[in-house]
Amino acid sequence: MNSSSVKTYLPWLVATALFMEQLDATVVNTAIPSIAASLGVTPLSLKSVVTSYILGLAVGIPVSGWMADRYGTRRVFLIAIGIFTLASVLCGLAPTAQMMTAARLLQGLGGAMMMPVGRLAIVRTFPKSELMGAMNFVIIPALIGPLLGPTVGGLIVHWTSWRAIFFINIPFGVIAMYLVWRHMPDYHGDERRPLDIPGLILFSSGTAILSWLLEVFGEHTLSSTTMGLMLALSLGLLAAYVWHASRTRFPLLRLTLLKVRTFRISVVGGFVTRLGVGGLPFLLPLLYQLGLGLPAWQSGLLMMPSAAAAMGMKLIAPKVLARFGYRQVLVVNTLCIGLTIALFGLVGRETPLALIVGISLMLGFFNSLQFSSMNTLAYADIEPGDSSMASTISSSFQQLSMSFGLATGSLVTAWFLGRIPQTNQVLVTDALHRGFWALAIMTVLSAAVFWRLRKRDGDSISRGRATASQAEPVAQ
Repeated sequence: MNSSSVKTYLPWLVATALFMEQLDATVVNTAIPSIAASLGVTPLSLKSVVTSYILGLAVGIPVSGWMADRYGTRRVFLIAIGIFTLASVLCGLAPTAQMMTAARLLQGLGGAMMMPVGRLAIVRTFPKSELMGAMNFVIIPALIGPLLGPTVGGLIVHWTSWRAIFFINIPFGVIAMYLVWRHMPDYHGDERRPLDIPGLILFSSGTAILSWLLEVFGEHTLSSTTMGLMLALSLGLLAAYVWHASRTRFPLLRLTLLKVRTFRISVVGGFVTRLGVGGLPFLLPLLYQLGLGLPAWQSGLLMMPSAAAAMGMKLIAPKVLARFGYRQVLVVNTLCIGLTIALFGLVGRETPLALIVGISLMLGFFNSLQFSSMNTLAYADIEPGDSSMASTISSSFQQLSMSFGLATGSLVTAWFLGRIPQTNQVLVTDALHRGFWALAIMTVLSAAVFWRLRKRDGDSISRGRATASQAEPVAQ
């Protein structure tokens, strides 16, 4: 396989697959009323259609690294896209809510293998000095997918049938599978390790329950006692996994990799950052529609500038990191994101549209630089043999942080809106402004995590300088 063609096609291939996965995580939300009417059920009963996809991701991501090591990145990625595409067809053909839920669960399992396996192929194909440029293509889908999902879903439902939401994945899936077979490198693990079945049960069960709780957070169908007991169960399962992982030779997720300081700061800092940023896809449509009184389609269009800025950022991110280094960029950029989120707390009916677009452009640019920097920093001091494990751990934490971020946005919104009637536009806008300021404060706090970086951390990626793996003991 020609290495030049691999480097040309691989970033686009992985980005396309990840865009499908990220888009489908949110595209169904706006179509729930139409799906419910078509299947003859209530919209509330279709909550499982949304949560089953999240559960599929939570269960499938942890085992994806082991599968890639055992069966090879090309085969696993090809199967993942095939499962995702087949599940999309089943979703579009589903005659009942139960079949729709089962198909979405299968779709989530397929999508779960795309993210870590795709990143693994990128990390192993490109030397660290070229990793930033390649990762810039991969990070954009994760940024614009959740923003565009509700808009795309709304437009499709408005103009055609809700079933088209799933059928549009078919041509993309077929093309992607062909490109995988032609241009995807086939990497295997350095050693054959057995599957940690007890660890898989403990970790997947814990993350699945926790992800589901965060997805249904704030609903009145569950009592506080039930929520509390299930939260305790999920945390207990995760704690049991940590204990198990420290005592087995081949754990599902080797948490000792968190001893690598740059990897640990990237994972923890990214998790904290997403608590604030992750609530924006929830708050922004409310501000545009309830606060500014815009129709849904105009609200969706106002999400587009962030996506455009995210794509434009990839042209200058490598130069910015090469000039200032990871520590300075991540600390300053995190503060810039917090400031930009706070600016949305000043947007009202009298705010010029051009200014709103400008703030959205800033948000897309800073977010894209942030996630591109965090994701590449994670591999700065990771040995090649550990890249599969590092990708799986990083993807698992990112999936959880996305759920936590949406739950945070829901909690902040509910806290400030309280019992304010949605017809009172002034009070609703004021409450949403306080929500943005709360998210801004949470985002700024994550800068303290990146402050622990050292000046030369990440130079192997940003400046092409080889650095020794930096490890230090951490409590298990």
